[in-house]
Amino acid sequence: MSLAGIYLFLAIFSLCSTVCAIIQARRLYWLVPLYFFAAWLCGELALIHLGWQVVLTALFVFAGVLEEPLAQAGLGVFALAWLGLLYLHCQAMDSAHHLQAGLRRALGQGYRAAIPASRQAVLTDDILTRHWLKPFRFKRQGVRRHSHISYADAGKRNLLDIYHPHTPREGGFPVLLQVHGGAWMIGEKEQQALPLMYHMAQRGWLCVAINYRLSPQVAFPAHIIDVKKAIAWIREHIAEYGGNPDFIAVTGGSAGGHLSALAALTPNREEWQPGFEDADTQLQAAIPFYGVYDFLDRHLIRPEMSMEGMVADRVMQCTLEENRALWETASPLHHVSAQAPPMFVIHGTHDSLAWVEEARAFVSALQAVASKPVAYAELPGAQHAFEIFHSVRTDHTINAVGHFLEWTHAQWQQERGAVAASAPAEAAGG
Repeated sequence: MSLAGIYLFLAIFSLCSTVCAIIQARRLYWLVPLYFFAAWLCGELALIHLGWQVVLTALFVFAGVLEEPLAQAGLGVFALAWLGLLYLHCQAMDSAHHLQAGLRRALGQGYRAAIPASRQAVLTDDILTRHWLKPFRFKRQGVRRHSHISYADAGKRNLLDIYHPHTPREGGFPVLLQVHGGAWMIGEKEQQALPLMYHMAQRGWLCVAINYRLSPQVAFPAHIIDVKKAIAWIREHIAEYGGNPDFIAVTGGSAGGHLSALAALTPNREEWQPGFEDADTQLQAAIPFYGVYDFLDRHLIRPEMSMEGMVADRVMQCTLEENRALWETASPLHHVSAQAPPMFVIHGTHDSLAWVEEARAFVSALQAVASKPVAYAELPGAQHAFEIFHSVRTDHTINAVGHFLEWTHAQWQQERGAVAASAPAEAAGG
């Protein structure tokens, strides 16, 4: 193939990837993986793609290749792709508006005023170009990491990592537990949510990332049992690392979104705490990303693109007909109640693996009964797994998650203070 032909091929490839990122596709069947990867990488790294394509074009101009008709056709195709990439970048920049709108609807217009002034100082609204232009550079100054700590007896699958600031925090670091995704079958604690964990650790939080047992080697509920084992371990041991065991928030994406939501909605469930039934597994906040919330698909959201076969064969290891009760209890939607902790649910409109309509149904059910705030941010154009690496959308999102966590921690401190203040008065009255 000539250089002009290569240039045209790359232009067509770029335009196809850009179109994948712009459109919301649904019934793609076996094409879903191709669509997902093209849309994911192009949508999150739009300006980076634009940059290398412009540099490539300049090199081809310098080499005289663009004098050929094929290359000129390629330049026209590239021009269309560049317009689309600029659109995607602008769309990602607008994420801050949707995130803040979701927080204000749930927490109130002036929610920041409830955060102590000392903690308002660590809130960030802006994003740094040097971060999203280096999407896979995660480490941040002032953050210490402890690796491969055992929290239970399943070997590698029961290890955790801890990220926290070098400088201790009065009262201990509030804790954020990260549960990785991977369709309950793959994934490692080092692979996901690193932008969020380093961001929060820089700002006085302690983050714990866990492995858990995976299917098909184990069946549900082994996954959620391991998450609860990790919570119990944090309650018992995290003070050794400077953490505050009384405040634990949980987050995770995809299967981790499912497990984090399920853990938040099922505190102290004895059947999922075998051998540690007396451990306190209540959580103080939850931030599930692009999770699966209803294994039964009771709203018939994706009947033609059902995950039921895969979930039955690999994860549940029984069919819905064989054990409907187990499938029910595996669904966070089944557990919505007034006792739910504050939650911030985040989902992308273009998610091709976990559809946004399921998140809408879950949030609607939760908001109807929960006594604590339930915030919801739906991000236009965002794909599944959008926040695994730094991008414009990722960095706006972790800013908003930081706001939510600081607000929930401030509310928790205020409630504890009120309870402590009332105790002496009640004793005196008695």
